[in-house]
Formats: sequence, structure tokens, C-alpha cells
Amino acid sequence: MSVGSLLKALIPNSRKIFISSVQNEFQNERKQLAAYIRQDALFSQYFEPYLFEELPAQDKSAQTAFLEQAANADVYLLLIGEKYGFEDAKGISPTEREYNTATAHQVYRLAFIKDVSHREEKEEHFKQRIDNDVIRNSFGSYEVLQSSVYASLVDYMMKNNLLHSGPFDSSIFPEATINDLDFSKIRWFVGIAREKRQFPLQYSEDNVHQILSSLHLITDDEKIKNAALLLFAKDVQKWFASATIKCAQFYGTKIQKPMLSQQIYGGNVFEMVDQAVGFVMSRINQHVGERINSAQVDVTPELPAQAVTEAIVNAVVHRDYNSTGSVQVMLFKDRLEVWNPGRLPQGMTIKKLKGEHSSFPVNPVLANPVYLAGYIEQMGTGTTDIIDSCEAMNLKTPEFHQIEDFRTILWRAEGIDNESNTNQNVSQNVSQNVSQNVSQNVSQNVSQNDSQNDSQNDRQNDRQKLGKRQLKVLNLIGNNIYISAEDIAQKLNVTVRTVYRDLKTLHIKWSGSAKTGHWVFEK
Repeated sequence: MSVGSLLKALIPNSRKIFISSVQNEFQNERKQLAAYIRQDALFSQYFEPYLFEELPAQDKSAQTAFLEQAANADVYLLLIGEKYGFEDAKGISPTEREYNTATAHQVYRLAFIKDVSHREEKEEHFKQRIDNDVIRNSFGSYEVLQSSVYASLVDYMMKNNLLHSGPFDSSIFPEATINDLDFSKIRWFVGIAREKRQFPLQYSEDNVHQILSSLHLITDDEKIKNAALLLFAKDVQKWFASATIKCAQFYGTKIQKPMLSQQIYGGNVFEMVDQAVGFVMSRINQHVGERINSAQVDVTPELPAQAVTEAIVNAVVHRDYNSTGSVQVMLFKDRLEVWNPGRLPQGMTIKKLKGEHSSFPVNPVLANPVYLAGYIEQMGTGTTDIIDSCEAMNLKTPEFHQIEDFRTILWRAEGIDNESNTNQNVSQNVSQNVSQNVSQNVSQNVSQNDSQNDSQNDRQNDRQKLGKRQLKVLNLIGNNIYISAEDIAQKLNVTVRTVYRDLKTLHIKWSGSAKTGHWVFEK
């Protein structure tokens, strides 16, 4: 009995995965992948990995044996690294022979390219050939490789009708019921969707099912879909532990400890976005305008709120929720990076993202309510809006990268290149900047109006305090978007009216009802 026949007998209807690579370069990864597939609760029911080093003794040459296995495989899984490997008389390695055989027999091919600083010349040529033949993934560590293999095998199973399921967001969560949803969150959504997009339905507890049904979040027999839980669950993280946003602020330009600030935000999709946007906007520089003819002053953040919001919303909406990773928002001295687990849809490229393009949301059922709530301005324009709003402020053009995850980079106005670390506290820098600008403006205004009366001088003194107070307001809201104006006033020892005046200047408004709403930054 052949190895393939033996596998079929041991695991009925199993699909054979032929793992191909230079053996001595990926010895550990090959064994780890084989063990992972055999032990995984899902994959072990459908797949059996094949490693050449596990081949029993046979009355045939090694080359003939492994080429037969490559030809008879259901899935050909290729690992490419630094080395090309042993060459036969014609100068072709066993790995490339295996690839040629799998290609000739129309075996389903998966390729994973390791990120290395140097590749042998023939291996580089082989890699370029792979790039032209198949869609491949890159990896730097085994953990990333395993995650990529997982996603690729799930995709294979769905294409071959081994998994009868649609996209993650439209799949049903069997254990969830309508009682797991927070009706106050649904009420908030309907209110803002009616305001932003003329959503046709009004809220009442009697028509919650109709509202959810119109959004394709529930079935006729009240089975709850994953998107409904992400949007409206009482406890989202109970159902999806990795549905969080991890925010961090670094002293310099590298991911390096100690960190200046770190937060992990949970809640539903809207709450996570608002908290993450607040984290960024409260920690970047705020450029203070002049106060010549008015007691009010415009405060312009160094990064456009629209671009920050779009980047974070895109990461949350288009992420791969099957991944155990989280969205990451990282503020460096020279840039903001937003990472999300997931890949661009098939047919979409980085180049296409920079121009007009059709909308292919990874999670379309989730994306629609986010659009209706005004968090997405227009389907398919998010990346171009990010570019346009940054360039309008004369900032460096934002960048997009597809590595093992998708990354958006927004460049700050005053970044410092090649700086590995700094002991300067960024928040302190913002405070000093605001204070200096306000003091200069006040001084200029006083010199121009030195004949004004005492009451006007008192107002000037109040203006001088305004910059630091606004910074404190930003920090309070950045740490807690649910804090009330009354609590802010009490903490700062000012009137509620003063707080609202500062909030208007900072372009921050309250969204939602008095009990369930929160502060948001206006775009």
C-alpha cells in the first residue's frame, strides 16, 4: 500500500498536503507545521501533511518517490528562504522539481516566502517565478507562518465546499440570542444613522428585529450573526476576545520600551474606534491660532482627525476576525502606524488603493452599519480621503503596506528621522508648544491694545491659561471618552460653560444620549 493510500485509509476523505522546501533550512518549520495540522481540531479532520523525511523505505529512487507524492497531493505547500538547495545534473533543485511537478498536475499551490536579508541567486530567480505564478504570503517568524497557513487552508476549504459558510461577519454565532444585544446601543445607532444617512426606520423595542433584519444582522428565526455582536453586544469581548484595539505611544521612532503610554480598548466597534481616535488626538501636537479679534481660538491638530479616524475605522472594519491578533495603533515621534490582521481582497493592490477604486469590504455586513453611522464617509474612498486630507495639510503622503498584516502610516508634521529613543515627554512637549503659542499671541494682542480696560486685561489673563486647560481637557477625554462635562469641570475647577467652550474650540462634541453617548472628534 502506498503512503497516499495509507493516509486515505487512516483518515477517510483526507486531503494530502505536500510540504516542500530545502529540508535543512526549514527542518523545524516543516515539523511544526505538520504537527499543527495533525493536532488542529478542524484541519485534522480534513488534511494529512506529507514530509519527505517521513517516507518509509521503498523499492524506488528518492527522487521518483517524492515527485510521485507531489503529483498526487491535493495541496502543495512551498516554503522559500535563503538557500536554493542541492542541484541535479541539470542544475535544478529537488524543491523546484517538486514545484514543477505540482504545477504540471494542477495541484492547488500555496507559497510562503520568508523575509531574509539575502537570497542565493538561483533561489531569488525561483522566488520571482513564484511571484508571477501564485499569490503568496511572506513571514518572518513561525507564528506568522502558522497564521498565514491557517488562513490559506480555510480559504481552500471554502473554495472546495469543505466549509459551508460565508464571510465571518455574516456567519451565525449559534450560542448567541437577541437577549445578548444591548438595545441602548441599537437605539444610539438608529439615532445617528437617521441623522447622517437618513436611515428609514425609527427605534422602538418592538421593531428591533426589523432594524436588525434590514441590516442583515439577524435571520428570520432570530439567529444572531457575528456582525451584530461586534456592533451591539452587551459584552463584545465575551464572544470575540481579540476584537480589541491596542494603543501605544513611544518616545522615539522605534517600537521600544519604555512606552510613554499604553491602552487596550474594548467595547463595540464604534466605542473602540472612538477611544482609539481619542488616544491619538489627545497625544499629538495641537497648533494654536491667534486671538486678535475674538476670545475664541482655533486649535488645529498636526494630523487631520479625518485621516486618523479613517485609518482606524478601516483597520477595524476590514480586519480578519478569524485571526487572534488585534488592531494596533502606534504613535511614534515622527508618525502614526495602524496595523490590522488581514490582507487586501483578491484583485486589490496597494497601487489601486491610492486612486479611485471599487469597494470590496472584507466584512460587508459589518461595513454597512459603520457607513450608515457616518464613520465611513463613502464606500471605496477611505484610502484616498486619508491621502487627500494629509496632503492638504502639507504632510508627507501616507503609506500603505501589505506584509503579514495591513499597515497604514501617517507622517507627523515634525518627525525626527533616525532617532532611536528620546527621554523627552511628548505630552510635555505638546503642553510647552501650546503654552508658548498662547503666550506669544496674548503678548502681541496686549501690545496692540494696551489702552484697553481692566476687564479686558482679565480676559487676556484667562486666555493665557486656556492652552494648558485645553490640553487637560484633551487628556481627560483621551483617557475616558465617556467622562461627563460636569466631571471635567470639577477636575479642572472651572465652570461647565467653560468646558463646553473649550470643547467647541477643540472640535469635540457629544454623540448619543446622555446615558449611553460619548465624546467624538469632529472630522
